[in-house]
Amino acid sequence: MRRAALVCCLLSLTLLSCSRKLSPDTLVMIIESSPTNLDPRVGVDAFSERIDELIFDDLLTRGDNLSVAPGLAQSWDIPDPLTYVFHLHRSVNFHDGRSLTARDVKWTFDSLLQGKVRSTKSGVYRFVDHIDAPDDFTVIFHLKEPDASLLWNLSDGAMGVVPYGSGDEMTRHPMGSGPFKFISAQTDRNVILARNGEYWGEKPNIAHVRFAVVPDATTQALELQKGSGDIAINSLTPDMVLTLSHDPSLKVESSPGTRLAYLGFNLRDPILKDVRVRQAIAYALNRKPMIDYLWRGEAELARSVLPPQSWAFDGDVRTYEHDPAKANELLDAAGYPMVNGIRFHITMKTSTDENTRLMVAVMQQQMRQVGIALDIRSFEFATFFSDVTHGAFQMYGLRWIGGNEDPDIFEHAFHSSKFPPNGANRGYYLNSEVDSLIDKARRETDPQLRKPLYDQVQRTLSEDLPYINLWYLDNVVVHTRRVRNLQLNPAGNFDFLRTAELAP
Repeated sequence: MRRAALVCCLLSLTLLSCSRKLSPDTLVMIIESSPTNLDPRVGVDAFSERIDELIFDDLLTRGDNLSVAPGLAQSWDIPDPLTYVFHLHRSVNFHDGRSLTARDVKWTFDSLLQGKVRSTKSGVYRFVDHIDAPDDFTVIFHLKEPDASLLWNLSDGAMGVVPYGSGDEMTRHPMGSGPFKFISAQTDRNVILARNGEYWGEKPNIAHVRFAVVPDATTQALELQKGSGDIAINSLTPDMVLTLSHDPSLKVESSPGTRLAYLGFNLRDPILKDVRVRQAIAYALNRKPMIDYLWRGEAELARSVLPPQSWAFDGDVRTYEHDPAKANELLDAAGYPMVNGIRFHITMKTSTDENTRLMVAVMQQQMRQVGIALDIRSFEFATFFSDVTHGAFQMYGLRWIGGNEDPDIFEHAFHSSKFPPNGANRGYYLNSEVDSLIDKARRETDPQLRKPLYDQVQRTLSEDLPYINLWYLDNVVVHTRRVRNLQLNPAGNFDFLRTAELAP
């Protein structure tokens, strides 16, 4: 209550002298940090990829169940597991008026794969052998070995198509064929886009979008209250959102999202390598009250790394309801007796994010009830993430944002070939059966044959518990009343700007 009252007091400090200075044809969207690189072949941070989706078109898009759908490619064929043939729309132009053809698509990927542009994205396309463009509207990807994740890695935000011959200048002056054109960018200040009136698809309603960089959440809330900012998504604390929901000039909208909060274990740790200990921790945690009180109900309990919106999601897995008695039974069986109320100590590393710190403080109390002393170490994010990627942890808490929307996440996060620095198997999970299932699923192009394989992967992970999947966070948008017709999608990206309108 004191925390909520403090937020309310801070937000009430809006200066009466402030007035709306927004242009009637410009939407101001508040973001936490500047995009690092708007060349779609290079930028991998969330803001780069989400703004790139507005400037550039990808070969494919993503449907409601997170499956691939037509984009620049109006259709495609897979004559064999090593060949993908894409047929392009014929009326697409870049922002400078040049026609977009197969030559541009080929150049986009060749410049990456041949090292003309240096980027970590090249590893995503490691199974691509070469690309042909037999005519202006046909692109053929030839693979070294089957890779069913290729289609996903050609869709929204993965790789926007750039004009033939584009080099490093795309970083400074990004130019695509998307619904918005790049106008300007100032690091730590803003990015400005303008409507592409010649867009080949549905044209945006808004003439200009200015992405204003405001790192501090309290300042973001004040900008919204003053009317100097129009919209913010997934950047405000639940308490701030609750307070702002009472402001008559603002509106709060939310929808189920795909962002996953999870706990990761170091399976090389002498204590945590025992699956009974990991399962006991899962039974010790009571996630429902944390969702209700820390997240104000804006989250859903998670049963998999994949979100429920995914075609490959399987919710029929082992679950761990709050059961301290079962946790104590497992810890006794693992050989950790209770001595003066404590069985052992575990250190958990976290970032300094406010809600994360509150979450782990609650976990600390819950785990203490079964004799586990949880020692919390919070660090600035860069230091924290460096420790996680280098295996310097016992437990940690993080989120998957976007990366968990395709079953390719299983290879990236749990295959034994993906120990850092080759992937994100940061806990050093090793299960040869899971490796085999993942390898087989990657080579299978038929989703109906792939899904049973991924179902088995999810069931095995729920038993082995290299992660404890906590919850999927809702997408929460706060916006001024002049913003209308927002259509949120599960990924929480900026696609809603394609249909949003500004009231007169």
